Amino acid sequence: MNAKKFIMNVLNGIALGTVIALISGALLGEIVKALSDSAPWLAYLGTALSMSNSMIGLLSGILIGQSFKFTPIQSMSIGLATLFGSGAVKMIDGAIVLAGTGDIINMGVTASAGVLLVMLLGKSLKAYSIIVIPPVILAVAGGIGYFTLPYIAKITEVIGLGIEQLLTLQPIILAVLLGMIFSLLIVSPITSVGIAVAISLAGVGSGAANLGITATGFGLAIMGWSVNDMGTNLAHFIGSPKIQMPNVVKKPLIMVPILASAALTALLAVVFNIQGTPMSAGFGFSGLVGPINHLNLTENGWTVTNILITILVFVVAPITFGFISKYVFMKVWPIVSPEDYRLDIK
Repeated sequence: MNAKKFIMNVLNGIALGTVIALISGALLGEIVKALSDSAPWLAYLGTALSMSNSMIGLLSGILIGQSFKFTPIQSMSIGLATLFGSGAVKMIDGAIVLAGTGDIINMGVTASAGVLLVMLLGKSLKAYSIIVIPPVILAVAGGIGYFTLPYIAKITEVIGLGIEQLLTLQPIILAVLLGMIFSLLIVSPITSVGIAVAISLAGVGSGAANLGITATGFGLAIMGWSVNDMGTNLAHFIGSPKIQMPNVVKKPLIMVPILASAALTALLAVVFNIQGTPMSAGFGFSGLVGPINHLNLTENGWTVTNILITILVFVVAPITFGFISKYVFMKVWPIVSPEDYRLDIK
């Protein structure tokens, strides 16, 4: 197997694992929050959603193993190691807890180590696989992930510091740049929410980041609408645009029309004073986190006017700019095609 195929298998597994883990929270998270006071019996669902969000490493590792045609024992062993290496599993006051989604880059490092170990061991273990594979993969690959995590996490920190320098810019320029930067972050292994929290991105800056991510989700769905099935298309903005990460790595040019749409949509954050918090900045349209947080923070709250503005900037504008970008970059200046956005999800 060549290096390109190896990397694409890892990226495909992480992209799909991320969407599967986050889709439940995206669809139900805000609903559960809204009903928590009047329906306390839904508390179990909130716990389930938090658990699901922390399972990206496990799901990604298993899917990566499957993409390499490994056995169930091998794939699930890689999943366990990847979950441990993600950093989502922590020891606090003597108890093991799940905290956050984990570091996606380190998931790739851990899973890659697990894959290489399985390839090294091959089929030589035969009947002893179930005894040897799980502990070896967990101890070695999981251990590699555990020790690289603090250093890999520095990547997010450095990117956050770089973006933080933009916060002194003129609002229009700031909004456009934040929209484009978060558009790129959401289709990369970097955690957009982690960046937003690290630099305490709030107010209009948070709104611009959310609109950039929203435009990315709608834009990617629109660009590949004719070649992907309905569920896959909806997953781009209901779930996460990160589902397109393998295609972006394979052909970065496909982000040109998306970045154009993200820049135009993010500009509306300044025009309409779209608000957000550090915790909401990296979600975009997913789970309606961006729109709902804006309505909670904006002056006068949930008025008819504010709701209409929110629909305009979070739905109408990104869809409109998405179709305009598709026309410009597929017809007027054809640098991409629908096939570039095809996803093979079974």
